[in-house]
Amino acid sequence: MTTIENIRRLDAEGRSGRQIATDLGIDRETVAKYLNQDDFSPQPPAPTRQAGAAVLAGLTHIIEQWLTDDARRPRKQRHTSKRVYDRLVAEHDYQGSYSPVQRFIKDYKTMHRARSQGFFELEWAPGHAQVDFGQAEAIVDGIREVLHLLVITFPFSNMRFAQAFRGETSECIGQGLATIFHHINTVPVELILDNATGAGRRCGTIITEARLFAAFKAHYRTTARYCSPYSGHEKGNVENAVGFIRRNFMVPEPTAVSLAGFNTDLLAYCDGLGSEDHWKKGQKIQDLFAHDIAAGLALPGIAFDPVRYESRKADKTGTIVIDGHSYLAGPDYHNRLLTVAIRHDAISILNERSQPVIGFDRAWGQPGPTVFTPDTLLAALMTKPGAWSNSPVRAQVSDPVRDWADAADSRARSEFFGRLDASAQATSWNTAVEAADRLIRLGDDPTGPGLPMLARRLCQGSEPPASNVDLSLYDRFTTTRQEQPA
Repeated sequence: MTTIENIRRLDAEGRSGRQIATDLGIDRETVAKYLNQDDFSPQPPAPTRQAGAAVLAGLTHIIEQWLTDDARRPRKQRHTSKRVYDRLVAEHDYQGSYSPVQRFIKDYKTMHRARSQGFFELEWAPGHAQVDFGQAEAIVDGIREVLHLLVITFPFSNMRFAQAFRGETSECIGQGLATIFHHINTVPVELILDNATGAGRRCGTIITEARLFAAFKAHYRTTARYCSPYSGHEKGNVENAVGFIRRNFMVPEPTAVSLAGFNTDLLAYCDGLGSEDHWKKGQKIQDLFAHDIAAGLALPGIAFDPVRYESRKADKTGTIVIDGHSYLAGPDYHNRLLTVAIRHDAISILNERSQPVIGFDRAWGQPGPTVFTPDTLLAALMTKPGAWSNSPVRAQVSDPVRDWADAADSRARSEFFGRLDASAQATSWNTAVEAADRLIRLGDDPTGPGLPMLARRLCQGSEPPASNVDLSLYDRFTTTRQEQPA
């Protein structure tokens, strides 16, 4: 029993206050306090007085009047704690420190919040999805790089999916969403996004949508709603999912041979999240996700190809520029108007008749050297062999081929580049260079017809017959027989 209970019990037995104090060994004032108390119901804690509040005595009503007047001023021209402190010092000879002023204003604003301020939990119907990007580092093909994670969540079930890209363009958004839609075999009825440049942008009531993303929505018959600027709380489910995937799947930095392989592993990880319990509803996420799928739209018969076509005029070297990166179509396309097919991972160049000319892996990040394939320059080197010394092709061949071309005269170089071009057109650049390397190592002439023949053999997977057969065995049939002495 507590001391209070003992005091009350002994009082009920008829003992005096003096006797109770003697029996319990406590002060008589303590006994009197609890004997005179009528209500022992729990009471809320009394507010504690802030240290230093005494220095504001006589000034609090002035501060409150300033803050009240602020309600009629523009938000950016209202008093800050620092401004209130400066005015108190200058106008009222305040001698205290800044901290009491700051604490008083913080308490005042807390107690005078408008009823409309704050947030409330949103209810999401099945079939609605939120979309957002996040960034994280990974090691792809041995290179550490920053990847952009496209995350889509279904707030009703809290199911999450993600795909990684090297940018946040319309092509990346379209490819990522299409991959996830076909993976889950449904299309959300509505997508909630922030102001993503690759999808659309909201300014007040005016929404400007990217043309490719508008085509994507029409293809899958879905709709999109854009959040207010700087209002991540309007899609808090996906904001949390971005951090969750970054803290779990991306720690430590995952390693993958290719970005496609990385995305396959990422989807498998997201599928596994369905076996967990919902943090609030107490059901399996995958069971709740079944309602999202049932409420979604049917997939179209054809997958959407997120490609953007643009026209570019090549310069005098046959080079075009896409998003700050240079790509070499070839010298024979100089000053021509070309069409470029831009996808999230590839750049395809088409001629005036929309026929494919050449393709490249898409470059990302800061602009670097011109992206090219060496075989596009061979025809030009055949007519201008003197440009070999400063040609970018020189760094793309093996040492024996480079040494041979360096030592060759202009005529031999021209013939060699012609043979190498024919070999590359019939097989591939790497196969043609390998064939030239073998011929040079064996001491054969790479300018002859043997180069295309060897390249085709290598391409077909058949080894050429050895050309360095030892014929010394037959020397005895051709030498003159010496006469034996008598």
